[in-house]
Amino acid sequence: MDQIGFSDFEKVDIRVGTIVDAQPFPEARKPSIRLWVDFGPEIGVKQSSAQITVHYVPDRLIGRQVMAVVNFPPRRIAGFESQVLVLGVPDENGAVVLLKPDLRVPDGGRMY
Repeated sequence: MDQIGFSDFEKVDIRVGTIVDAQPFPEARKPSIRLWVDFGPEIGVKQSSAQITVHYVPDRLIGRQVMAVVNFPPRRIAGFESQVLVLGVPDENGAVVLLKPDLRVPDGGRMY
């Protein structure tokens, strides 16, 4: 794995936000959920497409805090603009498990 300098890491803006809406995304090529995540007053609500259907259902995601990269350029996925990259790690079978803070924290807080 390539090493990066701390200045490279500082360029990645990872923030905490709260999911305010989540909808099935049947139009996506791979099973996905459309998310709307509130990152607080500075960033606002951003949308994302996430391949998280193995462990999560849309209505149970609302109110959950997640971590996301907020400074990647948007991507169009099946006509939907994904504006942030919600972060997760694979379980033992490769299905995504979302990353979240251990305790409730203010939306928009930046990871250091």
